[in-house]
Amino acid sequence: MSTADDLPVVKTLEEVADLVERHHGLYVRWSRGPEVDLADASSTDDLTGVRMSGLSANPLDVEEWWDGRPVEVWVARRLYDYSHLPHEKGPGVYPWVLRGRETGRGPDNEPLVANVRPMCRLAARTIDEARDTVDRQDTSWGPLRRPGR
Repeated sequence: MSTADDLPVVKTLEEVADLVERHHGLYVRWSRGPEVDLADASSTDDLTGVRMSGLSANPLDVEEWWDGRPVEVWVARRLYDYSHLPHEKGPGVYPWVLRGRETGRGPDNEPLVANVRPMCRLAARTIDEARDTVDRQDTSWGPLRRPGR
């Protein structure tokens, strides 16, 4: 099991894009880190409290329909879409990259991943770069955030 301190830190969006280009089957997870997650190795549905068959994560693989567009923009969007989670989930939540085996889908259609192997954690600067990259696109975009009641 890795602790956050043991994981290499990826400091730029370009480095994340390079990682995605070199490795297939990577996911990003926003949590308090592998040392916490791997103790249980499953996520819980926030609405019902049901344990799921793996850790909820978001895929980083570039889809075929992206058709040669910049990988940095793809990765920026994947990171930006969930950049609200540290604010929503509380202190100590950060993004980290993992490899594993999909075991199903969560309630938001996110992959559930088992046999998790932590790869690296992402520096806050990486998320800032993702936000800047998304902001430079021609269309207004926001993270996938459900409004509170």
